[in-house]
Amino acid sequence: MKLLTKEIRSKLPPLYSQEEKEAKDVMVIVKFFTPWSYWTWYATEFDGEDIFFGYVVGPCPELGTFSLKELESVTGALGLKIERDLHYQPQTLEEVMNKQPA
Repeated sequence: MKLLTKEIRSKLPPLYSQEEKEAKDVMVIVKFFTPWSYWTWYATEFDGEDIFFGYVVGPCPELGTFSLKELESVTGALGLKIERDLHYQPQTLEEVMNKQPA
């Protein structure tokens, strides 16, 4: 599966372009996840090359950067790869963060 299509790429704002906005005003455009664990990456911005900014849900959910190349390189149990949620509908960062368990 291609993690980042031209269509999705065109919808992602440039990296750091939304720094001054509140979470209620920032859209999460794409969601990536590991089918073998709970790790999830919600992208809000992209540098056009490799680096996303967004919300990363792992052991300690946080806002930060993550790499497309790294997402593409990960192989999990039984050869599974990180996937893009094909059914994800963009929503605000605030909505995404509020849905995560505390």
